[in-house]
Amino acid sequence: MRSRSYDADLTPPWKKQAPAPEVAAERDLVVEEAATGFCGAVVRVEKTAEGLTVTLEDRFGKLRVFPMTPRGFLIDGKPVTLVRPRAAAPAPRGPLLSASGSIAVTGATARVARAGRIYVEGRHDAELVERVWGHDLRVEGVVVEYLEGVDDLPAVVESFGPGPGARLGVLVDHLVPGSKESRIAASVTGPDVLVVGHPYIDVWEAVKPASVGIPGWPRVPRGEDWKIGVCRALGWSHLTTGEAWQRILACVSSYRDLEPELLGRVEELIDFVTEPGA
Repeated sequence: MRSRSYDADLTPPWKKQAPAPEVAAERDLVVEEAATGFCGAVVRVEKTAEGLTVTLEDRFGKLRVFPMTPRGFLIDGKPVTLVRPRAAAPAPRGPLLSASGSIAVTGATARVARAGRIYVEGRHDAELVERVWGHDLRVEGVVVEYLEGVDDLPAVVESFGPGPGARLGVLVDHLVPGSKESRIAASVTGPDVLVVGHPYIDVWEAVKPASVGIPGWPRVPRGEDWKIGVCRALGWSHLTTGEAWQRILACVSSYRDLEPELLGRVEELIDFVTEPGA
């Protein structure tokens, strides 16, 4: 009798799971552990006797260690296989650039804070400015603070008392002609107060969609909270808006991840408050 060979795996091809895409476990990448539902940002990857492990930190600062098993994690609800990040490329020759694209000043201590200030319209705006321009701001001695809302701007300007030696720059969301924001900005603008803005409803939109891995920022119906609407449209309803923002912020590493309409305005404010004699 003729002998026959058999495939030990009798699972029909249509029932076999496709391999999950491999994703480098870069620091600050936000993932969900599939078995437990624990959601957090990558803190570190370590090699142990049992294999590679990844440490995640959730929004409350809690740390948990998980094995980096195939299909063991979710990103946007889809299974992925975390892999060890590639080793950093050799340092390039020539001057180093900061995240903003300016020449990085190495070995310098932070300058004593200037009297001038830059105000932005919320915590997320302040975190984004720090992510990209933090080096420049410390070298120049510029402090960034945030408003609770643009309605508070007249009172903030009056309390600050801007003058030639203490200029005030302000970054406003959705600064378009005819808006409430534009009227408030016009009421406080003067020789020592510069108010500029970008056209986006929220600073989230100033991050390029390609950097976040989405085709574009969703349109949210009028009357619906914009951030909640974005989370719903992107399938992030299981995240708080704070967690969603941390996911977006983790995708920003330099000025290349931001839209030009925001880049130019922040550079303009830094120049304004650091102008010689200001």
